[in-house]
Amino acid sequence: MKLAILSRNSKLYSTRRLVEAARERGHSARVLDPLRCYMRIASDGFDMHYKGRPISGYQAVLPRIGASITRYGCAVLRQFELMGSVTPNSAEAIARARDKLRTHQLLAAQGIDMPVTVFGDNPDDTVDLLSMLGPPPHVIKLNESSQGAGVILTEKPSASRSVVEALRGLYANFLVQEFIAEAEGADLRCFVVGDEVVAAMRRQAPKGDFRSNLHRGGSAEAVEASDDERKVAVRAARVLGLGVAGVDLIRARRGPLVLEVNSSPGLEGIEAATGVNVAGKIIENLEKADKKAKRRRS
Repeated sequence: MKLAILSRNSKLYSTRRLVEAARERGHSARVLDPLRCYMRIASDGFDMHYKGRPISGYQAVLPRIGASITRYGCAVLRQFELMGSVTPNSAEAIARARDKLRTHQLLAAQGIDMPVTVFGDNPDDTVDLLSMLGPPPHVIKLNESSQGAGVILTEKPSASRSVVEALRGLYANFLVQEFIAEAEGADLRCFVVGDEVVAAMRRQAPKGDFRSNLHRGGSAEAVEASDDERKVAVRAARVLGLGVAGVDLIRARRGPLVLEVNSSPGLEGIEAATGVNVAGKIIENLEKADKKAKRRRS
């Protein structure tokens, strides 16, 4: 299988592991910076060049597209799809998952539970908007935040109003959610590949913080996800159309709640905590998708 990995940095742990796993299984793997890919789009076909040379014939593409280049990265991935490449995460699925508001609407429509969320635009509605959520603490999130950046905890009504007004003044898109106190700063990262959770870890926020992201100093340990947690994680990924996803859950009294669905989850933390060859699982799943595509074409 000729495989392209879309990544801006070939030295990143996740990118290196995917290359290693692909080559260990006998595949050709090349890392392509999506910002150096450029396209010809015409009714007679689709072409792609990379750093001055035409590229084609990639049976599969693994996208590692950062949030800052979502729009262009998705355009490049879509071009590969139109040229016949299979991918576990389509351009449309990635764009869907990057929009937290859209993600929550889609998941809620399928009965998947999550922290209660409110969203509004007009400053005149702030007080009533917050009343729809209930009393603080509140968690305020930028709509396209990642790795815990742009996530704020407010503990008083006045603080919630002030943060909302400040973000509106910056024309930022954000959500406000209920705070799940019983989680005690911990969440569960379920790594979904295909139709199963291949690894899971419990992440704990550092003392004095409520964000459990490893990039924010959180710690991680392997954990066995319950049947309900596995089902919720797989369903959430499926609703968004993702074949590879990091689904973050909170263990609440009312059951597992989906916090976020990441379309480009990192491998370093999950592999280190669990010892599972997650990169190998991703390549194995991609092989199955490639075989199905070949059968459809024959």
